[in-house]
Amino acid sequence: MEERLQKLISSCGLASRRAAEEWITAGRVSVNGHRARLGDRADLDRDRVLVDGRPLTPGDSRMYLMLNKPQGYVTTLSDEKGRRTVAQLVAGCGGRVWPVGRLDLNSEGLLLMTDDGALTQRLLHPSYQVEKEYLVWVTGDVGKALPLLSAPMVLDGEQLAPAAVRRGRVTGNVTQLSIVIHQGKNRQVRRMCDQAGLKVLRLKRIREGNLSLDRTLRPGEWRRLTRQELLALGEPLAGPAE
Repeated sequence: MEERLQKLISSCGLASRRAAEEWITAGRVSVNGHRARLGDRADLDRDRVLVDGRPLTPGDSRMYLMLNKPQGYVTTLSDEKGRRTVAQLVAGCGGRVWPVGRLDLNSEGLLLMTDDGALTQRLLHPSYQVEKEYLVWVTGDVGKALPLLSAPMVLDGEQLAPAAVRRGRVTGNVTQLSIVIHQGKNRQVRRMCDQAGLKVLRLKRIREGNLSLDRTLRPGEWRRLTRQELLALGEPLAGPAE
């Protein structure tokens, strides 16, 4: 099926649509031997599309998506309360995918979505100890809270592995923290901060394992993962090739 080039490039996992548009403008994309222009369309079953001289090829049947989840969406496929869901944001992906883990209604950032049960299990099971990094904007006595956050804390009667916590920029009375955890208990980072006497103003996940949030993705945008990103997650068998 014929589609706009930036959509084809994004669906093959090479870049976000915005980045693909920049590639087209820069002359890095050609169709059937001719330099592509914004607005051009192509069909990979019929046309030869090159990016930096390399053929553009679709991925396999499995789907692996990176979503920059915005605030105001619940991390479910449907919601009995009628709230907006992350499934609505990726409705145009061409398949049925589910979220890997959760970000609560008011949290944002990196959310993986896939139809691969094995990868989901590997990323979520506690035995794999997959790191998750969050940027957290807080108010309160940060100096007093840092030792508490970095020590083994207890939630729901369970002792947590110590988090790695770094203090970032300070703007007025708001401090930005980087918090890295291994578990994934419900609202864990928010509850840790509350227990340490901090008020969370904003929370954004920026990394899961070796995969970082694509900064070119605006809130609500998504793209397929590249093969290199899948390998970084420990998924060597599937995914689109760069």
